[in-house]
Amino acid sequence: MAQSIGPRLYSCCNCRNHVGLHDDIISKAFQGRTGRAFLFSHAMNIVLGAKEDRNLLTGLHTVADISCADCNEPLGWN
Repeated sequence: MAQSIGPRLYSCCNCRNHVGLHDDIISKAFQGRTGRAFLFSHAMNIVLGAKEDRNLLTGLHTVADISCADCNEPLGWN
């Protein structure tokens, strides 16, 4: 079996658009509404929504939803 060459990528689950690099993962110790969540230092090919105050498990935070730039699939928040 041939080994892949190049960076390990994370993609949109809907359209496979590249949205993050494995090397940009800061933490995998997060839990989102729909399951496991990763914290990235950088994301690409995303659209940032409007900022809003949201009650999270750790209190009130100002966040903005992010979605895929190609298909508009919700990906998480910033």
